[in-house]
Amino acid sequence: MNQTQTIHTTSSVSSTKMLQAMVGIGIMCALMIVLTFEGTKSRIAHNKAEALEKAIFKVIPGMVKKRTYQLNENSSFDTIRSEIKDASLVYAGYDENDQLVGMAIEASGIGFADIIRILYGYNPETQKIVGFYVLESKETPGLGDKIEKDENFLSNFSALDVTLVEDLSAIKNEIIPVKQGAKENPWEVDGITGATISSRSIGNILSESTSHWVPLIYKNRRSFDIKK
Repeated sequence: MNQTQTIHTTSSVSSTKMLQAMVGIGIMCALMIVLTFEGTKSRIAHNKAEALEKAIFKVIPGMVKKRTYQLNENSSFDTIRSEIKDASLVYAGYDENDQLVGMAIEASGIGFADIIRILYGYNPETQKIVGFYVLESKETPGLGDKIEKDENFLSNFSALDVTLVEDLSAIKNEIIPVKQGAKENPWEVDGITGATISSRSIGNILSESTSHWVPLIYKNRRSFDIKK
């Protein structure tokens, strides 16, 4: 074997060893990621459930106890005992006299950076949105995250009108996001300057969600009465 062949063989062996090392490191990293995910999955789920529970009480003023309901195939609601991950769940809030004071509803949609998950409170008696909370958001710190902190923006959701038409089939005036300072009607969401996309996304998410849920909940509002 001449010197050129020796160098070539040595180079090939080194490359093979390097490739094997890289593959080994990749497998180890992947395994660690999987183990970490599996090891923390239950904890993450627990934390999310706990955060949701606290948020439900925040978005329904005067609430002291709750019940969970699931939308069934007949477009009515059944009470359920165990909390499950299901998009058809709503949460009923009651005062100390077991009177219904509102419903908490989850919704989500595309924001500026990623999916925004929210929870809002709806009072069937007044036909208004009475509370709002951001469950999950990756919006830009200092700008998009104002949807969670800006007091003027949050004030949109203390009495946002979602009155139904006479036959209860739809919302009379769907929620509309508008530029900051342009709000003139009780069904409009006043935006945030500098966070236009994020705040507009919230208005659009609420518009879509309330159009689906509000007629269903209002028609079935007596089924949430725990005194009957």
